[in-house]
Amino acid sequence: MKMSDIKDLTMTELLAKNRDLRQELFNLKLQKASSQLEKPAHLRNLRRNIARVETQMSTIRNKAAK
Repeated sequence: MKMSDIKDLTMTELLAKNRDLRQELFNLKLQKASSQLEKPAHLRNLRRNIARVETQMSTIRNKAAK
């Protein structure tokens, strides 16, 4: 997921995306704990995507506050 894709989303869509990404991260962490994780790099990408979504959410909040 690229930042340009995220910038087009509304706050509601960002909240839903954040929830979905965090659920996926939780499931991958469970797979890692049980040694069933096939692609460990996917964890890093998922964390970065969560950070991108949260950055965009805070940007929107700051614009709304001003």
